[in-house]
Order: sequence, then structure tokens, then C-alpha cells
Amino acid sequence: MEKNLFEQAKELMAQLTNNQPEHDGHLHQEEDKQAVIQAIQAAYHDATPEEQQQLQQFEQEINKKMS
Repeated sequence: MEKNLFEQAKELMAQLTNNQPEHDGHLHQEEDKQAVIQAIQAAYHDATPEEQQQLQQFEQEINKKMS
């Protein structure tokens, strides 16, 4: 069975926050950020209220750390 959208968003968020390049890779970082945001938005529909709250926190973290 394939992973649910929440789990996919959670894994992408972890990858994004753990793999921040120091100097190079800004373009890839922006692409990764967009991929995580899309995964988060897709996960909202089927997420439980608790998962939706965590997804909101992911979005806030992305906007704060990756801007």
C-alpha cells in the first residue's frame, strides 16, 4: 500500500530541513521547497485535525527558515 499524503509531506519536510546546502544548490533548494509545499497542500484534504495542525507547522517552518 502506498504511503498516505501526510507521511509523504512529513518525509519531504524532514529531507528539506536536513539537507540545506551552505553555498551551492539554491535553485534545488527552491524546487525542493515548492515540492514540500505542494505535498503539504495535497495532504490537507485527507489529514486528521492533528495532522492538519502539524502540516500548518511545517508550512510556517518552511516560510521562516527557507525565505
